[in-house]
Amino acid sequence: MIRTHRFQAVLLLTLGLAVALLGCDSGSGGTGGTAGSGGSGGSGGSNGGVLRILITNDDGVGADGIDAIVEALRDDPNSEIIVSAPATQQSSTGDSTTETPPPLEATETTTASGYPATAVMGFPADSVIYGLENLYPDAPPHVVLSGINEGQNVGLWNGTLLSQISGTVGAAKTAACLGVPALASSQGEGDVIDYDSGVAAVLAWLEANRADLLAGEVSLENITSINIPSCDTGSIRGAVEVPLGTEKPDDLVLTGPQDCESTLENPGDDIEGFFNGFTTITPVPSNSSMTCDKLN
Repeated sequence: MIRTHRFQAVLLLTLGLAVALLGCDSGSGGTGGTAGSGGSGGSGGSNGGVLRILITNDDGVGADGIDAIVEALRDDPNSEIIVSAPATQQSSTGDSTTETPPPLEATETTTASGYPATAVMGFPADSVIYGLENLYPDAPPHVVLSGINEGQNVGLWNGTLLSQISGTVGAAKTAACLGVPALASSQGEGDVIDYDSGVAAVLAWLEANRADLLAGEVSLENITSINIPSCDTGSIRGAVEVPLGTEKPDDLVLTGPQDCESTLENPGDDIEGFFNGFTTITPVPSNSSMTCDKLN
C-alpha cells in the first residue's frame, strides 16, 4: 500500500529541525561504527547509498509509535527497513536480555498498518540481538532506530537514570555494543501523542547523519536519545543538544505536560529543555549500566 502522501507531509516537518540537528549527531567522543559502507546496501540515494535500518521498540510490534516510523520510511527509496520488535509490551525493561539456550522464539507478523515484521518473544534488547543475528545475512544495518516510544524518557525516573530502565534506550545501547550506531526516540505524553513531530525529528536526525552512517563513521561510545514534546498548546520551540539531566526539580512531575509556550532559553539539560517545549538530543553512554560488558 503506497503512502507517499504521508511521507511527503512528514518530510516537510523535518525542515525546521534538520539545520539544528546537523551538529547534533552521536559522533563525538568515540570511534566509528562497524556497520559497513554505503556501497553494499543498494544503489541510489541522495548521499551515495541505501541506508539499511533495523527498527525496534519497547512498546511492542503492534504499537502506534513504531508504526509511525515504519510508515514514514517504507516508501523512501533511500532506506531499506527491517522490523524486529518485542511481541508484547516491554516498557521499563532496560537492557535486559533472555538467557540462552533455549534460542529466542520469533514469529512473522505485521505492524499496525500491515508492514512485515518479526515479533520476538523477549525484551527489546533481545529483539535487536535476534534481528542482527538472523535478519541480516549479508551485511549488518547501518543504524538501529528504537522507538518511537509512547512517553518521554528524560533524565531521572524515580531516582534512576533513564539509560538504566528505558527499554527504548536499552535496545539502542545494545545495538551500539554490538557494533551498530543507534537512535532512541521518545514522544512526550499529552492530550494527543504527536507522533508526526516525533517522526519529523527522527527523519531530520537520519538526514543529518546519513553520510556518516553510510560510511560507518558514527561513534559507538554513545547512542543518541531524542525526546520530542507533544504540545497541548503552542508548538515545539526547536531542537537543542543537551546533556542527560541528573537532578529532578522539586516542582516538576516527570509525567506532566510540556510547556510549549515557555519563554525559557538555553536549557541546561534534557529535563529542562523537554518540559519547556524543546526537542532534546542527548548522548547516552552505550556502556552505562554495563550494557556492553554484560553482552561480552
